[in-house]
Formats: sequence, C-alpha cells, structure tokens
Amino acid sequence: MKLHLVSLGCARNLVDSELMLGRLKKAGWSRTEEPAEADTIVVNTCSFIESAVHESIDTILELAQFKHDGAGKRLIVTGCLPERYREEIVQALPEVDIFLGTGAFDQIVKAVGKSKERSVCILPDPESISWQPEDGARVLSTPHMAYLKIAEGCSRHCTYCIIPKLRGKQKSRPLPDIVAEARHLIRAGVKELVLVAQDTTSYGSDGQPPLDLGYLVEKISDISYEHLSPGLRQEPPDGPPAADCRGNCEFGPVWIRVLYGHPESIQDSFIKTVATRANICSYFDIPIQHVSGPVLKRMGRRYNRNDLYRLFDEIRSHVPDAALRTTLIVGFPGETDKDFARLLRFIKDVRFDHLGVFIYSDSEDLPSHRLPDHISTAVARERYDELMACQVGISAANNRRYLGRILTVLVEEALEDGLWAGRTYFQAPEVDGLTYINTPKMPHDLKIGCFTRVKITDALEYDLVGETT
Repeated sequence: MKLHLVSLGCARNLVDSELMLGRLKKAGWSRTEEPAEADTIVVNTCSFIESAVHESIDTILELAQFKHDGAGKRLIVTGCLPERYREEIVQALPEVDIFLGTGAFDQIVKAVGKSKERSVCILPDPESISWQPEDGARVLSTPHMAYLKIAEGCSRHCTYCIIPKLRGKQKSRPLPDIVAEARHLIRAGVKELVLVAQDTTSYGSDGQPPLDLGYLVEKISDISYEHLSPGLRQEPPDGPPAADCRGNCEFGPVWIRVLYGHPESIQDSFIKTVATRANICSYFDIPIQHVSGPVLKRMGRRYNRNDLYRLFDEIRSHVPDAALRTTLIVGFPGETDKDFARLLRFIKDVRFDHLGVFIYSDSEDLPSHRLPDHISTAVARERYDELMACQVGISAANNRRYLGRILTVLVEEALEDGLWAGRTYFQAPEVDGLTYINTPKMPHDLKIGCFTRVKITDALEYDLVGETT
C-alpha cells in the first residue's frame, strides 16, 4: 500500500503531517514521492490567508487528476481547509473522497482504509485535537532538524486571525510529554529542535498550576547534553557567541530554537534562560504585526509602540548577540499614511535581522472584515514594497557585521562539488537566509546534519558566504 502526502502551510502543519505518516507507516503503508504510484493521496491543507486557500485548492485539483486513470486511487484532504469551510467544501470539491478536520488527524488510518465511502466530511470539535501517540510514531521530513509542537490552538482574539476557530483555545502540551519527545528526537540524531505553537511564549499559561516557557527550554537544554561524554558536557568557553557557543562539530549539544512568540506573553525568565544557556539559539521570533496604536486596537493587540521599544531593548540588554525576527501586516482596514509612517520609522529604529511582511488578507468570516475603511490592494502593495526595500538595506548591513568572523554552521545541503548550504544560529529554517559553504581544503569531508566552522568571506542581502576553517 503506497501513499503520497503533500503538506502545505506552516511548521505546525508539518508536524501534523509527520504524525499522520507515522501512524500510516505503523499500519503498513509506505510513502512514495510519485503521486502516480500511490494508492492513496493525502493533502494536508492550510487556509490561514487567501493565498494559502488558493494554494490548497490548486494542489488538490492537480493531484485529483491522478484519480482519472481508473486505478481506484483515493484522495483525502485534511487540516485547516475542511475545518474552515466545512460541509461547503464537499460540494465544491467532489473529487475528494474524505475530508478530515483539524480534530480528526488521529483518524487518518481509518480514513485511508474506507474504500467505499466518498464525499465524507469528518469534523470533530477542534478542542478534541489529540496529542501524538505515546509510542512516538512520527516520520521526520529531515533527520537532522525537527519541529517540536508544545501547544495547540490559541486563546487570543486578533480580529484578522482564523486560528482559534480552526484549532480551538490554547491547549499546552504536558511538559513530561514534550521532554520525552525531545529526548527521543535527540537520541535519534536530531541536531536542532525548533519549538513551535501558535503562541509559543504563552506556553503553560493555561495550566494548573501555570508553567513557564523558560523552565521548559531549560529542561530540553539539559537533555541535549545527556548524550555527550563527560568531557564535553561543560558550557563552552566565554567569547564571541557566534564563534564559540553555538554547537561544536557533529558531537556537540543540539541547538534549541523557539519560533512564533508574542509581545504580550514573552517573559523575563525566558529571555534570561536564552542568555545563560549556550545551546539555546539567541533568536527571538516575535511577530508584532504593527506599531501604530489605532491599528493595533483594531487588530485586537493589547500593546503599544513604546511597549515594543522596551521589549526589544530588554532583549538586547540581556542577550547582546540576539537575532530579532518579526512579521508585519500592511493594508489593514483603517491604516492611514501616518500609521504606516510610524511603522516604517520603527523598522528603521529597531533594525530587525529578519522581517516578513503580509498584505492584509480579507474574508467574510473574519471580524476585521466588518471594520470600516478597507485599504485598496494598490496602496497595500506600495506599502509592502516600501517596507521590503527598507529591510533589504537593513539586512545587508546586518550581514556585513559577520565578515571575517568564524561562525558555527549546521550543514543541510550539498549543492555541487565543494559547495554546501547551511544555517547559523541566527538563520531559522525555511524563513531566513542561508550560509553558503565553500570547502577548498576539504571538498568531501562535510556531512549533512553536522556542524562545521565557517569563516565568512562575503555578505549578501539575505545570505552569507564563507569557507571552512
């Protein structure tokens, strides 16, 4: 029994896909990269914004063509698209045999085995989303890097966001379960663990008693040293963090990275933990969306521009080598030229290492749809282009700081003879730039999934170039 699975959307979706693959593998299914060879095709969808909805539908229709050869293939669609559009999606996509909502991932094995049922939409309450099985069945997309989901859902009420409707309220995963999976992944050879949730820095706030993200990452940091020999378990020596404190060769402690924080929930304890633990990447991903008070109020975000200045100043005071990443929304209903000017000024002041921008995506099922003064697509695009042009210069200047420095890089891809690609601690997977590695003295000695030392020789707008030392 062969299965082809396509995972769309965010890292959290990828974890769901890997868990489904683990369940299917245990049930006797094997994965194929060729949809023409598959008995069943699964598409795990995203519907967060309009472009994601279009991508999901286009992918479904493209893969549905493989059903027309009369071989009895089945097409199953899972995740956010059926959860958002519910029974309406059954009528719109008759090519699909079964739809599974976000609360039904644990029914994937049963779904692929239902040979006679068609046009079925299974939509349990998202609050019933189950954590992965205790046996840890999961098929990783990459053997050296893994996303570790620490919570599900979101309890905030941002007016532009559909996630609480699709995933329910925040449900923090039990700490012992997270620690157990982290230990399993590290023992399996993972070199970087990336903690993710919809609101990662709110981890544990819904618990009784409440837990703290700083405490969780401390526990995982401790685990990452367990597999080392006693002589390697001490903290690295003092010195430039990018040169001496971010892992050491293939046998060093794994990196721990945290994505998807929130300005309202990030705590001093977490910042200080990052500052004191060498293998926790000094990387702060905190989507702020905007800085202008009127826009933030319409968005349902309960902070202001001065709060953000203080937050990033505090991070840099405790963690001087901190890499800052954020995401923004332009063209939100009611955003004036003055609001945008404030946002642009803030970006120039803070000088983020990495920055992403979204153009506001409207939909009738969002509270923000009912707000007055919607912005034209043309104006929103102009603002997007101006922000990104500004960030190009900031990013290029930030990258030039690394010229001549020796950085630790996690090797991820062999591009051609003597040329590799990898990432430093300040480059998160998929969303940031890369470090290109030339190996003139050791062209065949690098291994994917291992750390190496690289002297930076060139700085591009988003990427770095260097040579092994």
